[in-house]
Formats: sequence, C-alpha cells, structure tokens
Amino acid sequence: MNKIQLHDKHFQIYIPSHEILAKVKELAQKIETDFEGKEILFLSILNGSFMFTSDLMKNINKQVEISFIKVSSYSGTTTTGRVDELIGLATTITDKHIIVVEDIVDTGITIDKVITLLSASNPASISVCTFLYKPSAFKGNNVPAYVGFEIPNKFVVGYGLDYDQLGRNLESLYELKSTN
Repeated sequence: MNKIQLHDKHFQIYIPSHEILAKVKELAQKIETDFEGKEILFLSILNGSFMFTSDLMKNINKQVEISFIKVSSYSGTTTTGRVDELIGLATTITDKHIIVVEDIVDTGITIDKVITLLSASNPASISVCTFLYKPSAFKGNNVPAYVGFEIPNKFVVGYGLDYDQLGRNLESLYELKSTN
C-alpha cells in the first residue's frame, strides 16, 4: 500500500518495511558489539515501540533481559508537553546496563523523564535506542545513542506508531500527506 487513510487523515509511504528491517538488523549488530561481555536489560517503552522492540530482539544473538514501561506524551498528532507514567518498572535495574527502546524521539521530553526515573536506581549505564529521531524538534538533554532513521519534524504512522490508535499494525512507515 502506497497510500492509506486513518480516520480523517491521508498518509503516503515514507519508509518501506524492507528498509526498516535492514536498519533494525544493523542496530542490533552495533548494540551487540558495543555491549560485548556485558549483561543488557532492554527497557521497551509502550505502546509505540512494540514492533521495533520485537524485531530488534529477534536480531540480538545473546542472552538479554527485557522489560516494559508505558508512558504517554501525545494526543492526536501533537505532543502534550508532559509525560504521564502509566505502568512502572517491575524489575531491579541496579548495576545493569539499560537500553531504553523507544519508537520515536522528537522533543526528548519522554526520554529525559524516563532517564531521570531510572537513574534513581543506580544502573551501570543507560543508553537510548530509537527507531526514529527528529533532531529539528529535539529540546532534550539525552540524545539517543542508537538511531534507526533521522527524520524531519513530520507526523508519521506505522510500524508501531499510531494516529489516534490506528496504524500501529502497518509494517511500513507512512507520512501525513500534505493538503496542498
């Protein structure tokens, strides 16, 4: 599908699934190299990162732990400017190497909040791995160490990202079609 409609919005293909999967494999290999000999706890931020996390884990060829946290900073197509912790972390992270897995880092508000919360438990290290990164929208303090794709400040759906709860199941990434 090159074009889709979700609710009242129209989207067009932006990054096809084969490019996404190739990039995920590349990120997994880099993480394995960087954390050779170290125990890793992947902390996946729900809901948006579920597809990215799943594919990333399929490409990690070492024993790792994974846990989940749910936070939210979006309403419709815009960020609310605040982070609401919805589901907390239920595993010990002290002295562990944490890799926070995120679907998209735009303003950096969510990542900064999550890192602040995690730091209180004294992990060995905290790194961020994101599927998408919007450098032009970023205002945070914690730049992701592992980035799938850098994109301009545009609204996208698919591969876990949604527009009002639709589109998460799409295997490719779609951008909001301009109304011009």
